[in-house]
Amino acid sequence: MPADKKPVNGQHRPTGNAVPPASPRPLARLRTAWGTAWKDGGFLHQRAAEVRRFWRTGWDDAAVWIKNLVLIAGASTVVLIVGTAADIVTAVLDRLSAAPAMDVADLDGVDSGGLWGAVDHPIRAYLADQAAHLTVTPAALYRAWQAAGLIALVGGFFGNAGARLTWLLWGATSVVMVWSATPDGGRAAATGLAALMWALASIVALHGLTLRPVVHHHPPQFSPNVHVHGTSAPASGSPDDTPASTVTRPRQH
Repeated sequence: MPADKKPVNGQHRPTGNAVPPASPRPLARLRTAWGTAWKDGGFLHQRAAEVRRFWRTGWDDAAVWIKNLVLIAGASTVVLIVGTAADIVTAVLDRLSAAPAMDVADLDGVDSGGLWGAVDHPIRAYLADQAAHLTVTPAALYRAWQAAGLIALVGGFFGNAGARLTWLLWGATSVVMVWSATPDGGRAAATGLAALMWALASIVALHGLTLRPVVHHHPPQFSPNVHVHGTSAPASGSPDDTPASTVTRPRQH
């Protein structure tokens, strides 16, 4: 019997044993697209060529997408470093802020013996005495003094000029406070000890700083050009019958 060619639901049924072609699988399409992208002129082939050119020629001739990628990666790294440093500083300041508030009368009970106590106790006493005339607690002044020294020490180690200047002012101020608040009997010893500790800590804060002047040697430069300017011969009967010439010697710069 002949096959029924009447449409069913608006569509013609396949006649005979005809089978519709099977659509390619997604994995096969992905494999084909991957191979096409790596062929000459393909998208991935061009990007790989740009990366190789970047390694050969450097930043100036790099593609725009490579520059953007490097800038984004650098900015992300800086943000990560700044965030980590901020967390560390915050933790340190929180640890310093845990120190209880104290007055001048409470300083005698502070356990600050040893060499560090000879420097720390006069500073606490000086700040507590000054806080009595200010709208701030002695503990807040003491924490601010500690935080300023810590920030200046870390910043000076990394070569920051402002941090190094702050470190110098912080150390000089600390020595003055020790001199002012130490009793007369041990004033000289405590001040000398404070200056010695400050000098030892300056090895870290002023790391890499040198006072040796930088001398630039510039070799003399000679001009190889010699200019000879001739003049016309004088008229007959002139006292000077020899033609004159002017020779320009090489100039030394």
